[in-house]
Amino acid sequence: MTYQADKSRYENGMKYERCGHSGVLLPKVSLGMWHNFGSVDPYERSRDIVRYAFDHGVTHFDLANNYGPVYGSAEETLGRLMDDDLRPYRDELFISTKAGYDMWPGPYGNWGSRKYLMASLDQSLRRMHLDYVDLFYSHRYDPETPLEETLQALVDIVRAGKALYVGISRWPLEATRFAIDYLRQRDTPLLIYQGKLNMLNREPQEEGILQMCHDEGVGFISFSPLAQGLLTGRYLHGIPQDSRMAKGQFLRPDMLTDALLQQLQEWNAEAEANGRTLAEMALRWILEQQGVTSVLVGASSTQQLSQNLRCLT
Repeated sequence: MTYQADKSRYENGMKYERCGHSGVLLPKVSLGMWHNFGSVDPYERSRDIVRYAFDHGVTHFDLANNYGPVYGSAEETLGRLMDDDLRPYRDELFISTKAGYDMWPGPYGNWGSRKYLMASLDQSLRRMHLDYVDLFYSHRYDPETPLEETLQALVDIVRAGKALYVGISRWPLEATRFAIDYLRQRDTPLLIYQGKLNMLNREPQEEGILQMCHDEGVGFISFSPLAQGLLTGRYLHGIPQDSRMAKGQFLRPDMLTDALLQQLQEWNAEAEANGRTLAEMALRWILEQQGVTSVLVGASSTQQLSQNLRCLT
Protein backbone atom coordinates (compact mmCIF):
# COMPACT_ATOMS: atom_id res chain seq x y z
CA MET A 1 0.00 0.00 0.00
CA THR A 2 1.15 3.53 -0.77
CA TYR A 3 2.35 5.31 2.34
CA GLN A 4 0.35 8.35 3.37
CA ALA A 5 1.76 10.35 6.25
CA ASP A 6 -0.43 10.95 9.27
CA LYS A 7 -2.44 14.12 8.66
CA SER A 8 -1.95 15.04 12.33
CA ARG A 9 1.84 14.63 12.22
CA TYR A 10 2.42 18.21 13.34
CA GLU A 11 -0.14 17.91 16.10
CA ASN A 12 1.19 14.73 17.72
CA GLY A 13 3.29 16.42 20.39
CA MET A 14 6.48 17.35 18.56
CA LYS A 15 8.03 20.69 19.47
CA TYR A 16 10.33 22.69 17.24
CA GLU A 17 13.26 24.93 18.09
CA ARG A 18 14.88 27.65 16.02
CA CYS A 19 18.40 26.64 15.01
CA GLY A 20 20.64 29.49 16.08
CA HIS A 21 20.07 32.73 14.17
CA SER A 22 18.57 31.01 11.12
CA GLY A 23 15.20 30.40 9.57
CA VAL A 24 15.39 26.68 10.32
CA LEU A 25 13.16 25.08 12.93
CA LEU A 26 14.36 21.63 13.95
CA PRO A 27 12.32 19.07 15.88
CA LYS A 28 13.56 18.92 19.44
CA VAL A 29 13.98 15.17 18.90
CA SER A 30 15.63 14.16 15.62
CA LEU A 31 16.23 10.66 14.28
CA GLY A 32 19.84 9.54 14.01
CA MET A 33 20.55 6.73 11.56
CA TRP A 34 23.99 5.76 12.87
CA HIS A 35 22.75 2.30 13.90
CA ASN A 36 19.82 0.07 12.85
CA PHE A 37 19.47 1.35 9.26
CA GLY A 38 22.31 -0.45 7.51
CA SER A 39 22.34 -3.33 5.06
CA VAL A 40 22.63 -5.78 7.98
CA ASP A 41 19.28 -4.56 9.36
CA PRO A 42 15.83 -5.61 8.11
CA TYR A 43 14.55 -2.99 5.70
CA GLU A 44 10.93 -3.24 6.83
CA ARG A 45 11.93 -2.53 10.43
CA SER A 46 13.91 0.53 9.35
CA ARG A 47 10.94 1.59 7.26
CA ASP A 48 8.54 1.25 10.19
CA ILE A 49 10.80 3.39 12.40
CA VAL A 50 11.14 6.18 9.82
CA ARG A 51 7.42 6.18 9.09
CA TYR A 52 6.62 6.33 12.80
CA ALA A 53 9.09 9.18 13.25
CA PHE A 54 7.63 11.28 10.45
CA ASP A 55 4.07 10.51 11.53
CA HIS A 56 5.00 12.01 14.90
CA GLY A 57 6.57 15.19 13.59
CA VAL A 58 10.21 14.11 13.36
CA THR A 59 11.30 15.92 10.23
CA HIS A 60 15.08 15.75 10.67
CA PHE A 61 16.95 12.59 9.66
CA ASP A 62 20.68 12.55 10.38
CA LEU A 63 23.11 10.39 8.40
CA ALA A 64 26.78 10.16 7.42
CA ASN A 65 28.63 8.58 4.53
CA ASN A 66 29.97 5.74 6.69
CA TYR A 67 26.80 4.87 8.62
CA GLY A 68 25.72 1.28 8.26
CA PRO A 69 27.17 -1.21 8.46
CA VAL A 70 28.31 -1.59 5.71
CA TYR A 71 29.63 1.89 4.95
CA GLY A 72 27.12 3.82 2.85
CA SER A 73 24.25 1.45 3.47
CA ALA A 74 22.27 3.72 5.82
CA GLU A 75 22.21 6.30 3.04
CA GLU A 76 21.12 3.58 0.61
CA THR A 77 18.29 2.69 3.00
CA LEU A 78 17.18 6.31 3.00
CA GLY A 79 17.34 6.36 -0.80
CA ARG A 80 15.04 3.35 -0.91
CA LEU A 81 12.72 5.03 1.57
CA MET A 82 12.64 8.16 -0.57
CA ASP A 83 11.52 6.07 -3.54
CA ASP A 84 9.05 3.94 -1.57
CA ASP A 85 7.49 6.46 0.82
CA LEU A 86 9.02 9.88 1.30
CA ARG A 87 9.38 11.49 -2.13
CA PRO A 88 6.05 13.35 -1.91
CA TYR A 89 7.18 14.82 1.41
CA ARG A 90 10.71 15.88 0.44
CA ASP A 91 10.08 19.56 1.13
CA GLU A 92 8.90 18.73 4.66
CA LEU A 93 12.11 16.85 5.47
CA PHE A 94 15.44 18.14 6.75
CA ILE A 95 18.08 15.61 5.73
CA SER A 96 21.71 15.83 6.80
CA THR A 97 24.80 13.83 5.99
CA LYS A 98 28.51 14.12 6.74
CA ALA A 99 32.01 13.28 5.57
CA GLY A 100 35.21 13.13 7.58
CA TYR A 101 35.92 9.54 8.59
CA ASP A 102 37.40 6.77 6.49
CA MET A 103 35.13 5.86 3.60
CA TRP A 104 37.21 4.34 0.82
CA PRO A 105 40.85 3.21 0.41
CA GLY A 106 43.69 5.48 -0.52
CA PRO A 107 44.67 9.03 0.40
CA TYR A 108 41.46 10.72 -0.80
CA GLY A 109 38.84 8.82 1.18
CA ASN A 110 39.27 10.31 4.63
CA TRP A 111 39.63 13.51 6.69
CA GLY A 112 38.90 17.02 5.38
CA SER A 113 40.37 17.73 1.98
CA ARG A 114 38.31 19.49 -0.66
CA LYS A 115 38.63 16.45 -2.92
CA TYR A 116 37.28 14.07 -0.28
CA LEU A 117 34.40 16.24 0.90
CA MET A 118 33.11 16.99 -2.56
CA ALA A 119 33.50 13.44 -3.87
CA SER A 120 31.87 12.02 -0.74
CA LEU A 121 28.83 14.28 -0.99
CA ASP A 122 28.35 13.36 -4.65
CA GLN A 123 28.38 9.69 -3.65
CA SER A 124 25.99 10.35 -0.77
CA LEU A 125 23.50 12.11 -3.03
CA ARG A 126 23.53 9.16 -5.42
CA ARG A 127 22.95 6.70 -2.58
CA MET A 128 20.11 8.74 -1.10
CA HIS A 129 18.51 9.47 -4.50
CA LEU A 130 18.56 13.19 -3.73
CA ASP A 131 19.50 16.31 -5.67
CA TYR A 132 20.66 18.09 -2.52
CA VAL A 133 20.86 17.68 1.24
CA ASP A 134 19.54 20.24 3.64
CA LEU A 135 22.68 20.08 5.78
CA PHE A 136 26.20 18.85 5.09
CA TYR A 137 28.75 18.46 7.89
CA SER A 138 32.46 18.24 8.20
CA HIS A 139 32.29 15.16 10.42
CA ARG A 140 35.54 15.78 12.26
CA TYR A 141 38.36 18.25 12.61
CA ASP A 142 41.36 17.54 10.39
CA PRO A 143 44.60 18.76 12.01
CA GLU A 144 46.61 18.33 8.80
CA THR A 145 44.43 19.99 6.15
CA PRO A 146 44.31 23.80 6.25
CA LEU A 147 41.02 24.93 7.80
CA GLU A 148 40.53 27.32 4.89
CA GLU A 149 40.47 24.38 2.45
CA THR A 150 37.88 22.42 4.40
CA LEU A 151 35.69 25.44 5.02
CA GLN A 152 35.91 26.78 1.47
CA ALA A 153 34.79 23.37 0.23
CA LEU A 154 31.69 23.74 2.43
CA VAL A 155 31.05 27.22 1.03
CA ASP A 156 31.38 25.99 -2.54
CA ILE A 157 29.12 23.01 -1.87
CA VAL A 158 26.36 25.41 -0.83
CA ARG A 159 27.00 27.68 -3.81
CA ALA A 160 26.75 24.65 -6.10
CA GLY A 161 23.30 23.87 -4.70
CA LYS A 162 24.29 20.50 -3.27
CA ALA A 163 23.54 21.56 0.32
CA LEU A 164 21.42 24.34 1.77
CA TYR A 165 23.35 24.68 5.03
CA VAL A 166 26.63 23.51 6.54
CA GLY A 167 27.66 22.24 9.94
CA ILE A 168 30.66 20.87 11.78
CA SER A 169 30.94 18.00 14.24
CA ARG A 170 33.41 17.51 17.09
CA TRP A 171 35.71 20.39 16.17
CA PRO A 172 37.79 21.91 18.99
CA LEU A 173 36.93 25.34 20.37
CA GLU A 174 39.40 27.57 18.54
CA ALA A 175 38.87 25.81 15.21
CA THR A 176 35.14 26.23 15.69
CA ARG A 177 35.61 29.94 16.36
CA PHE A 178 37.65 30.22 13.14
CA ALA A 179 34.96 28.32 11.22
CA ILE A 180 32.20 30.60 12.47
CA ASP A 181 34.09 33.71 11.34
CA TYR A 182 35.29 32.28 8.03
CA LEU A 183 31.86 31.03 6.97
CA ARG A 184 30.05 34.18 8.10
CA GLN A 185 32.40 36.35 6.03
CA ARG A 186 31.50 34.29 2.96
CA ASP A 187 27.72 34.49 3.44
CA THR A 188 27.47 30.81 4.34
CA PRO A 189 26.94 31.00 8.10
CA LEU A 190 27.55 27.95 10.20
CA LEU A 191 24.12 26.53 10.95
CA ILE A 192 24.88 23.97 13.63
CA TYR A 193 27.48 22.17 15.69
CA GLN A 194 27.04 18.47 16.45
CA GLY A 195 28.67 17.25 19.64
CA LYS A 196 28.46 14.51 22.22
CA LEU A 197 26.54 15.89 25.17
CA ASN A 198 24.82 13.80 27.81
CA MET A 199 24.64 13.47 31.58
CA LEU A 200 27.86 11.45 31.57
CA ASN A 201 29.76 13.50 28.99
CA ARG A 202 29.57 17.27 29.31
CA GLU A 203 32.64 18.23 27.30
CA PRO A 204 30.86 20.74 25.02
CA GLN A 205 29.82 22.63 28.12
CA GLU A 206 33.13 22.29 29.91
CA GLU A 207 35.14 23.35 26.83
CA GLY A 208 32.93 26.38 26.19
CA ILE A 209 31.65 25.19 22.82
CA LEU A 210 27.98 25.18 23.78
CA GLN A 211 28.22 28.71 25.21
CA MET A 212 30.05 29.98 22.15
CA CYS A 213 27.46 28.48 19.82
CA HIS A 214 24.72 30.15 21.84
CA ASP A 215 26.50 33.51 21.79
CA GLU A 216 27.28 33.33 18.06
CA GLY A 217 23.83 32.22 16.93
CA VAL A 218 24.90 28.70 15.96
CA GLY A 219 22.62 25.76 16.73
CA PHE A 220 23.75 22.73 18.70
CA ILE A 221 22.57 19.15 18.33
CA SER A 222 23.55 16.36 20.71
CA PHE A 223 24.47 12.88 19.53
CA SER A 224 24.81 9.81 21.74
CA PRO A 225 22.43 11.38 24.30
CA LEU A 226 21.94 8.10 26.14
CA ALA A 227 25.66 7.27 26.22
CA GLN A 228 25.32 4.19 24.01
CA GLY A 229 22.65 2.78 26.32
CA LEU A 230 24.23 3.50 29.70
CA LEU A 231 21.47 6.02 30.41
CA THR A 232 18.59 3.75 29.41
CA GLY A 233 18.47 1.65 32.55
CA ARG A 234 19.80 -1.34 30.66
CA TYR A 235 22.87 -1.65 32.88
CA LEU A 236 21.34 -0.93 36.28
CA HIS A 237 21.73 -4.54 37.38
CA GLY A 238 24.91 -5.49 35.55
CA ILE A 239 25.79 -6.30 31.97
CA PRO A 240 23.12 -8.14 29.92
CA GLN A 241 24.54 -10.89 27.73
CA ASP A 242 23.02 -9.45 24.55
CA SER A 243 24.14 -5.86 25.21
CA ARG A 244 26.67 -3.73 23.35
CA MET A 245 28.89 -3.79 26.41
CA ALA A 246 28.90 -7.58 26.57
CA LYS A 247 29.92 -7.66 22.92
CA GLY A 248 32.53 -4.96 23.43
CA GLN A 249 30.67 -2.91 20.81
CA PHE A 250 31.37 0.80 21.50
CA LEU A 251 31.22 0.05 25.25
CA ARG A 252 33.74 -2.00 27.24
CA PRO A 253 32.79 -4.00 30.33
CA ASP A 254 35.44 -2.23 32.41
CA MET A 255 33.61 1.06 31.85
CA LEU A 256 30.82 0.00 34.22
CA THR A 257 32.67 0.78 37.43
CA ASP A 258 31.09 0.58 40.87
CA ALA A 259 31.02 4.37 41.03
CA LEU A 260 29.27 4.65 37.66
CA LEU A 261 26.76 1.95 38.56
CA GLN A 262 25.94 3.78 41.79
CA GLN A 263 25.47 7.05 39.88
CA LEU A 264 23.15 5.39 37.35
CA GLN A 265 21.09 3.85 40.13
CA GLU A 266 20.77 7.22 41.88
CA TRP A 267 19.65 8.93 38.69
CA ASN A 268 17.20 6.11 37.99
CA ALA A 269 15.68 6.51 41.45
CA GLU A 270 15.34 10.25 40.83
CA ALA A 271 13.64 9.61 37.48
CA GLU A 272 11.21 7.09 38.97
CA ALA A 273 10.34 9.52 41.77
CA ASN A 274 9.24 11.94 39.04
CA GLY A 275 7.29 9.31 37.11
CA ARG A 276 9.86 9.01 34.34
CA THR A 277 12.35 6.52 33.00
CA LEU A 278 16.07 7.18 33.22
CA ALA A 279 16.18 7.63 29.42
CA GLU A 280 13.40 10.22 29.48
CA MET A 281 15.17 12.14 32.23
CA ALA A 282 18.47 12.00 30.35
CA LEU A 283 16.93 13.36 27.15
CA ARG A 284 15.06 16.10 29.00
CA TRP A 285 18.27 17.11 30.75
CA ILE A 286 19.95 17.74 27.39
CA LEU A 287 17.03 19.71 25.98
CA GLU A 288 17.00 21.92 29.06
CA GLN A 289 20.60 23.06 28.52
CA GLN A 290 20.90 26.59 27.17
CA GLY A 291 21.90 26.59 23.51
CA VAL A 292 20.71 23.06 22.65
CA THR A 293 18.50 22.96 19.57
CA SER A 294 17.78 19.26 19.20
CA VAL A 295 18.80 15.84 20.41
CA LEU A 296 19.56 12.91 18.09
CA VAL A 297 18.04 9.63 19.19
CA GLY A 298 18.58 6.24 17.66
CA ALA A 299 15.94 3.55 17.66
CA SER A 300 15.84 -0.19 17.04
CA SER A 301 12.03 -0.30 17.07
CA THR A 302 9.01 1.98 16.91
CA GLN A 303 8.38 1.14 20.57
CA GLN A 304 11.80 2.44 21.54
CA LEU A 305 11.29 5.60 19.52
CA SER A 306 7.88 6.11 21.13
CA GLN A 307 9.46 5.85 24.56
CA ASN A 308 12.14 8.39 23.64
CA LEU A 309 9.55 10.86 22.36
CA ARG A 310 7.93 10.88 25.80
CA CYS A 311 10.71 13.19 26.94
CA LEU A 312 8.72 15.98 25.28
CA THR A 313 5.71 15.57 27.55
